[in-house]
This record gives sequence, C-alpha cells and structure tokens, in this order.
Amino acid sequence: MAYKPISSYGIIGDTHTAALVGLDGSIDWLCLPHFDSPSVFAALLDHRRGGHFSIAPARSDVTHRQLYWPDTNVLVTRFLSADGVGEITDYMPITRPDHRHGHHNLVRRVQAARGTVGFELACYPAFNYARDLHATDVSDGGARFRSRSLWLALRSSVPLHRDGDGVRASFTLQEGQTAVFVLEELPPGATAVAPMQPDEAHELFLETVEYWRRWLARCTYSGRWREMVQRAALTLKLLTFAPTGAIVAAATTSLPEHPGGVRNWDYRYTWMRDAAFTVYALLRIGFSEEAEQFMAWLQARCHEPEPDGSLQSVYGIDGRHVLPEETLDHLEGYRGSRPVRIGNAAHEQLQLDIYGEILDAVYLYNKYGAQISYDLWASLRTLVNWVCENWDRPDDGIWEMRGGRQHFVYSKLMCWVALDRALRLADKRSFPADRQRWLAVRDAIYEDIMERGWDHRRQAFVQAYGKDTLDAANLIMPLVFFVAPNDPRMLRTLDAILRPTGNGGLFSNGQVFRYDVARTADGLPGQEGTFNICTFWLVEALTRAGRHDPARLDEARLLFERMLGYANHLGLFAEETGPSGEMLGNFPQAFTHIALISAAFNLDRALGATSFTR
Repeated sequence: MAYKPISSYGIIGDTHTAALVGLDGSIDWLCLPHFDSPSVFAALLDHRRGGHFSIAPARSDVTHRQLYWPDTNVLVTRFLSADGVGEITDYMPITRPDHRHGHHNLVRRVQAARGTVGFELACYPAFNYARDLHATDVSDGGARFRSRSLWLALRSSVPLHRDGDGVRASFTLQEGQTAVFVLEELPPGATAVAPMQPDEAHELFLETVEYWRRWLARCTYSGRWREMVQRAALTLKLLTFAPTGAIVAAATTSLPEHPGGVRNWDYRYTWMRDAAFTVYALLRIGFSEEAEQFMAWLQARCHEPEPDGSLQSVYGIDGRHVLPEETLDHLEGYRGSRPVRIGNAAHEQLQLDIYGEILDAVYLYNKYGAQISYDLWASLRTLVNWVCENWDRPDDGIWEMRGGRQHFVYSKLMCWVALDRALRLADKRSFPADRQRWLAVRDAIYEDIMERGWDHRRQAFVQAYGKDTLDAANLIMPLVFFVAPNDPRMLRTLDAILRPTGNGGLFSNGQVFRYDVARTADGLPGQEGTFNICTFWLVEALTRAGRHDPARLDEARLLFERMLGYANHLGLFAEETGPSGEMLGNFPQAFTHIALISAAFNLDRALGATSFTR
C-alpha cells in the first residue's frame, strides 16, 4: 500500500465525523466518534502503521471509477475488469433519534453489478493515532476491536479471519449478489456482533439518499455552475458538526502544503476568521437553518471572552478553548511529511482580523437571517470597544505566521470592518453605542491603511506596514466595501497581484499564491502551493471590477472556469494546488468551497442571472 494522491479520495460522513475513501476502495482516514477525536484509520498519514479498511477486487488489472449518487453524499466506487463490474457503495447514515448506539455507522455495500467478481477485504484499525493496543475477536457475525478508549464492531455477511490485530476475508459475488459490512461503535462490554442483512442495508441506503436529497432541495442557487455549487454545499454540510453547528476547516490533519515539508497543521477545528464567509455563503444559496446554527455557535463564543476581553482565533467544535499542539513522532506523515501534528497552537495567537469577520457575519445574519438579540449586542459592543483600544497593535495575521507579529494590512482592514458593521448595526437596530468614538476610530484606521498600507513605489496595497511584499488577502478590500472595486488603488493592486511570480506578483498559470514565501519571514522553512481560496477571491475582485470594465468580467469567468478544472473527480478541493496541479494541504477544505460558492454566485449575478445585495 503506497500513498495515493490527495485528489484520489472521496468523503462520506454523518455530520459528526467523516471518512475518506480512496479510488481503490480503501478507507484511509476516520476519526470516531467526532471529527477531532483520535483516528481509527490513518493510513493517510502512515501507510504502514496508521490503519485502514480496504475492499478491492482480487485481481489487480482493474479500472477504477468513483462518483456520488446524484444529489447526495453517498459514494460509489466502481471496479471494471475482464471478470465483470464490482462496486462498493459507502455511506454513513444520519442519526436516527431512536438509536442509542450505532448512529456512527459506516456501511459498505459490495455488489457484483456484472459478471463474477472476487474481492479481498482487510480491516486493520489503529486506535488513538496508532498509539493504543487493541484486542481482536472474531465470531460468526463479524469481529470486535477493543481498545482502552473505544470499542468497534465490524458486522459482516461473509466469514472473517483474524490476521494479527486485524481481520481479512476473501469472497466472490455472482452478478446481482451483495455483501454488507458495517463498522460501528460498540458500548464497552458488548458481546454480540450480528451481520446486517442486505434488506436492512438497502433501507438505510434509501433513508440516507432521501436525507441528502431533501436537504439539497433547499438550495436556491440555479445559476451556470449549479452542479459545482451544490457539491460545495454538500461538502460544507458534511463538515458541519451537528451538535453545535460548528464547521470544521477540513476533515484531516497534517496533509502537507509541500510534500516532505513541515507546513502540516490540524484543521479539524473551527476558525473565527471563517465566520462572515460562511454565513454569507450559506445565506445566499438558501441554507438559513445552517447559518442560524453556525451563528448560535458563534454567539456562544462571543459570550466567552478571554480575561483581557479578546477572543481566540480558533476553537474546538464543541467550543473548548484549549487546543494543545503536539507532534506524533511515531507517524511518518503523508509521503514523509513530518511532523504530524494534532491540536493547533494558533489558538494562542493574536489575530485582529477575526473581529471584522465576526461583526460582518452578525451584520449579514441580522439583515438576511433573523434579528440579533440585545444580549448578543451587549457582547459585541464590548468586543468593538476592545478593538478601539487594540487595533493598532501588531498581530500574527490571517495566515497565522510564526515569524513574529507585524502590522498586517488585512488585520487593520478587518478592524475597520468591525467598526463599520457595528455602526451599521447600531443605526439599523437603534442599539445603544458609543457612536462618536467608533466613528472616529473607524476613520483613523482608514487613513492609517491608506497612508501606511499603500506602497507608492509598487503601486499596490502591501502585506504589512514597512514591507513591499504583496498579500492576496487584500483582494477582500472591495468585497467588504473598504474601497470601490474600480478605485485606482484597487485596480493597481489587482494588476500587481496578476503579475507572474517571477515578476513580483502572486499569479501563476491562472492561480494565486497567498504571499511570496521566499520573501516573507513567516517563521517556517520550505514552499507551498497556490492557495485555492485566494484564486476565488481574485475571481470575485475581478467580477466586481468587471461591472465597470467588461474585459475584467471576461477575465473573471475564464479564471473561475479554469479553476473548477482543478477539482478532483468528485468536485472536491483541498487547500492548495501544487506546481504539477496536485492537491496539497488538508482535504476537503471548507474555506475553499465557501469561496467557490461566493465567487460562483457573484459572477453569475454579474453575468445577468440572479440578484442579491450585500
């Protein structure tokens, strides 16, 4: 078993956790019971000891296909060979209210669609990131895997044979025959493992398909890129933690930004910076319920300030504040990319941009969702006053650099957004506020950015005061109405970013780097790929500028449709794209899919299809 490209995976889930299924039929990543729980299968990070659950044809000369059942997150992996056609249907049923146990089921229906197909099964759990030993028991109905912290059952309709601490099976299906395998949690002490009958598995399949189709039917987007937008929406729903409404940044940890490098981070948490983008994307395509749930999670965090009155940049999906970062030195990392990290030290950083993103999210929700409460306003007012007192501090920035704090232009910009949206909310709802102070600080930030964030030599907004390097985060300026999209300074910044990387820009063959790694002291060695979200931000900036310049609009559409071609075979995106077009970084990346939805909606509107005002 070797490492597969990141792009070769599909994702399934039950809005509590998610599994990655490869084109070869192997589940190489699964954490139970939640996204941020320790892994059970982690071959993605160590193909020898990480653990996996594979089902594949016995013969090796097969052609692989993978697709989602239409309008769902049910995944079909198909194998075409001279013997016939075999397929695996993978899905995780959404919780039934009457289920006390087993609601984190992973169902694998294996069928011979044509001919006679032989299969090999291998299931080797590796509990707690392959740190905990476990016992394996095999019975007529399947197998039990018992570790100190988690018990699992593999219910099987074919005989299993113990192989070390895992199980194997060989079986042959005639055309039309089905074998069913179900991996599920067991309560400690449980003894019985009974196979799931094909009829029961089919019923669960139909229920799961109906759930996803009913959910997707609420999507109001009907524009030019409907299929990609709907897949992005389905992916965001998969990355949602149902008990709290939080959305994880990605389903994985430590997939590298450069193979063999050290830029490997745990993204199974929820970042405050994603707030406005998330709420905006959900509201604009009709998912007001999900926006409301996310707002409830966000509101809870606003009521939990740190002792100095600030908020953290990132929290656990259950709202916990402490996310200690540690390295798993016993795992070799994806393609040798060490260290493998769990936890994220970014929760200790100062990121001033989060306040603008929070206030923008609340402003949008109050305008297009439901009116906010006075209690939330009271917490927000305290945060805005904190911004008034702290906006001029250096911070660690949106990209969470570890090279020391600076006066990042994007951080100042979002502090301006915090004041601007707070003033709008106060006026819209007649909330009590220190309007004169807020107005004075907002204007002071504006002047400060224009004076110190603009580089006259480069004719562009730069990354940080006193630097001459660019930052793709500044593409957000017209999106948050800091400047007009056709303001000369914004147009020149666009032109500067669009220059090739070898000529001082951030542009490379239709895609955008977030900043120039070679010239930016971010505290880390090595390289990284182009940032997918930044490419979608460029599309939006060009789209807005294109309302005054049709050539910019044509350029935006070309870039957008070209970028869609970098999705994998299922329409999924990782965080970055490497120099040979390979996917890099954690996968699938929520932020990328959020930006895709936003870019698709605004570009479609600019081309004359829909209407939506911010």
